[in-house]
Amino acid sequence: MQIQAVSIEDYLTKVPEERQEVFRKIFDTVNDHLPEGFSQSISSGMIGWGVPLERYPAGYHCTPGSPLPFMALASQKNFIALYHMGIYAKPELLNWFAEEFPKYSKRKLDMGKSCIRFKKMDDIPLELLAGLSEKMTVEEWIEIYESNFKK
Repeated sequence: MQIQAVSIEDYLTKVPEERQEVFRKIFDTVNDHLPEGFSQSISSGMIGWGVPLERYPAGYHCTPGSPLPFMALASQKNFIALYHMGIYAKPELLNWFAEEFPKYSKRKLDMGKSCIRFKKMDDIPLELLAGLSEKMTVEEWIEIYESNFKK
């Protein structure tokens, strides 16, 4: 289930009603804790935060002319997904998150390479997501991206 939206506010209003409150809390947590320099957009049917072209004109190598993606938030069919490219690209950050998760949630960590899935709306570790959002600056993300992904 991909939400079709023309703006972030449009996306937020289209999230299923039973997820509205927690989805907005996750959105606000990430948005309020990301270091300065990331910008918001709707990208690939999700709310995304990335490095704007004004800051990094080379943009994303997979989609030339588009901002360099960093984080995204989506309401999927069976869960809320938070994507964090830094976790995928920096093993130390992934290890930190995996070690911290049990301190903030009674649920088992459910994640893929960059995707953290939340199936139960009553146990979202917002404080941990705030900490994760603060962990990487625009400059550090560009450096990691250029050393790991850009060809």
